Amino acid sequence: MYKARFFVLFIMIFMSHHIMAQKKTTTIHILNADKANYDERLGKNVQRLIGNVVMRQDSTYFYSDSAYYNEKTKFFDGFGNVHIKVNDSTDIYSKLLKYNGETRFAELFHDVILKDDSTILNTEYMTYDRVGHLASYPSHGTITRNDKKLVSKKGYYRDDIKVVYFRTDVVGTMPDYKILSDTLVYDTENEMMYFYGPTTMINKENTLYGNYGWYNTETELAYLDKRATLRNKEQSMIADTMFYNKKTGYAKALNDVIIEDTVYKATLTGNYAEMWRNLGKGFITNNIKAYYYEEKDTLFAISDSIYFYFDTISNEIQRLKAFYNVRFFRNDIQGKCDSLHYVVVDSIVYMRDEPVIWTDRSQMSGDSINIAIKGRAIDSVLMYPNAFIIQQDSIKGYNQVKGRQITAYFNGNELNNIFNEGNAETVYWLREEDGTLIGINFSQSSEMDIKVRKKQISEIRYYNSIKETLYPEDQMEENLEYLKGFMWQDDIRPLREEF
Repeated sequence: MYKARFFVLFIMIFMSHHIMAQKKTTTIHILNADKANYDERLGKNVQRLIGNVVMRQDSTYFYSDSAYYNEKTKFFDGFGNVHIKVNDSTDIYSKLLKYNGETRFAELFHDVILKDDSTILNTEYMTYDRVGHLASYPSHGTITRNDKKLVSKKGYYRDDIKVVYFRTDVVGTMPDYKILSDTLVYDTENEMMYFYGPTTMINKENTLYGNYGWYNTETELAYLDKRATLRNKEQSMIADTMFYNKKTGYAKALNDVIIEDTVYKATLTGNYAEMWRNLGKGFITNNIKAYYYEEKDTLFAISDSIYFYFDTISNEIQRLKAFYNVRFFRNDIQGKCDSLHYVVVDSIVYMRDEPVIWTDRSQMSGDSINIAIKGRAIDSVLMYPNAFIIQQDSIKGYNQVKGRQITAYFNGNELNNIFNEGNAETVYWLREEDGTLIGINFSQSSEMDIKVRKKQISEIRYYNSIKETLYPEDQMEENLEYLKGFMWQDDIRPLREEF
């Protein structure tokens, strides 16, 4: 709708001079002059008018201190306190006027002011086409309207449709915004600004940039296209197309969306995003990828949707929520679930709905998993209930730890201790130092404390209701080496290539 409307306006602005050929010349009337005579030095048809000069052509009145008027060519020059009263709403003032009555075309010089209701144009040189209702300045002009001020090197104003066209080095100043643009059209009646070139909108909170769009100065809704950017000190959002309302703090981004946080060195990408700045929340969806850049490694993640929550004063991220098909990858840890919640202040990641974590040769699962982060490294992993840890043996089989609740402790992102609480069970392939299999150990107790060294179980301590059996491999019954609920899920383990 807006594109179609302003295509028509452009045609009206640039083609208005063609209307002149369709108009007949009308008479110029001298209504007043304190003194009038013919100046033969300028030609027999030229009158010199001095003092309170008033002239009229059609419904337009011309005022000046003095004037020269050529009756034959219908040219006249006005000097001093020039005033053109175009109509009831439009007045033009200057110190010097050159007017062609045949074409109804005026040139105005020095301290030129055009007033049209609340719109005021100031420049040093301006032309005004009465037929096309077109005022233009070729070298620097300023337009003010209520609390808005716009400056440009070149500009045009249509007083009949109340539209201003600004060109080259456009600077707009408003109470809440500063606008820098290459080409800007301002529809003063509808309070709409249209951008047709690189444009930057700046306020105290953020900066909005795009190459095409519009801005409603009353509702403060902006639309920017062709790689729009919304940026503050901490975050930025980039997209092919963006809507942003400063008053409500609402932003919507479409196609090839990139959200970056410089504080947490994180990047989110997708094809659709919305943000409510005043409420401190937003989300991104449709083909999501997330990147968390660390000193030695990068965490990659994907999901169907990610919601983020931030402090409205500091802009710092407080929480992240990811839903459906959540998968993440870092060289030392990988995971999947359908619901992930990260609370920044607690440095805890909450994984729900069939969560699984992989570290080196170990797999951890449970109905729920909580990961505690300390100093950008994993501190501990809590699994409950139905907790299960599976570790590939160095040669053959799987070491297993099962219980109601298991806490795995890490040192430098490497597993070094497991505490198993409630109905604790283990299957452990016991080997000599040279790798020779001693047997397969089955144990049960209320609690277990398991030490891990060099990525292998090195010691198990049992507490209360202890049962333990060691089987030689050749005496094992079929499938006895797997605890109930065993499920090795390496086939769905996220890989770097997926991201």
